[in-house]
Amino acid sequence: MQVNRYIAHIDMDAFFAAIEQRDNPSYKGKPVVVGAAPYAGKGRGVVSTCSYEARKFGIYSSLPISIAYKLCPQAIFLPVNMEKYLAVSRQIYNILNTFTPYVEAISIDEAFLDITGSFYLFGTPLSTCRLIKEKIKKETKLTASLGLAPTKMAAKIASDICKPDGFLEVTNEKLLDFLWPLPIEKISGLGKKSKEILNERGIRTIKDLAKQKKDYLVSVLGKSGEYFWYLANGIDEAGVVGVHEAKSISSETTFEKDTANEDLIKRTLLMLSEDVSGRLRRDRLKARTVTLKIRLTGFQTYTRAFTLSKATNFIDEIYKAAKVIYDKFISSEIKGMLKIRLVGIKTSNLIPQDERDSLFDEKVDRKKENIHKAVEVIKDKFGEKIIFRAASMGG
Repeated sequence: MQVNRYIAHIDMDAFFAAIEQRDNPSYKGKPVVVGAAPYAGKGRGVVSTCSYEARKFGIYSSLPISIAYKLCPQAIFLPVNMEKYLAVSRQIYNILNTFTPYVEAISIDEAFLDITGSFYLFGTPLSTCRLIKEKIKKETKLTASLGLAPTKMAAKIASDICKPDGFLEVTNEKLLDFLWPLPIEKISGLGKKSKEILNERGIRTIKDLAKQKKDYLVSVLGKSGEYFWYLANGIDEAGVVGVHEAKSISSETTFEKDTANEDLIKRTLLMLSEDVSGRLRRDRLKARTVTLKIRLTGFQTYTRAFTLSKATNFIDEIYKAAKVIYDKFISSEIKGMLKIRLVGIKTSNLIPQDERDSLFDEKVDRKKENIHKAVEVIKDKFGEKIIFRAASMGG
């Protein structure tokens, strides 16, 4: 059992939709759906976020936008304004970093915090969490739900349970009382297949799982059975991982119509490369691996990776890697027979931006770095859309 650890999980409430309601008071109290354009029920793509008013109609994140429109045609449908949401996200993370240096970014609107060594600066763990919520609300006019527990899993479950605008503390003494009545699918990483296997054996709650013998669970689920047993018994040594240890940064887009237009596809890959590059640079990271995601008509999805000779966060190098993968995929695997519905770029094998993994081309890198910095200065002053790369970049 973990003792004297205080892990908080914070989750912004309906983040994108809440920002839109904050910025446009006429949207308050109304169903707001942020995502792809619905086109009167014929739109492509999915819901990114929706307000709680929209959720009453059965709408949720990742739902196809066409279905969302059919469920609630009177909703306010808005496009994703990522530039605005990222600015608010940075504001929130700046707030979190004033309470502890141990902040693990899970997404743009969700994070873990370890306040074990810093809560005494603000009183108790309980008062620290309340101060976090209050400061976010005061400075951003947005609400957050927060769970506090001895383990990451319990903290996340607590924040989910108390949404929206809630706070739930799970003490070390009450950890098993909190976890054991819950269904097994609440356990981190326990998927649908494992759930079905366990349910067939009469294991439905976390307590049911905790009372099994480890060897039995391993025989049923493999090595993960032991891991789930520990979690079910409140034993979780996973710590809060800093932002520089993020696993990947990615961006993807769904075309309005399935396409085989190579100029459009490559322009889109360039746009995605620019987005990924910007996010890497904001987090002061570089990537060694670029992965291309392609979804075809019929929803067949493929991913292909390319490992660079040295880590980068430069737009042109990310784009060139993606283009190499795309050209090889088109020529050798589908040969233009099917149109493309979605493309995405993911960068992984991340390292800190200042870490050098090659002594070569230092002058070229310095020149590229200066160009990127100049572009970033212009964008910071005039906005993201003021400047963009030529579509022919990289050949």
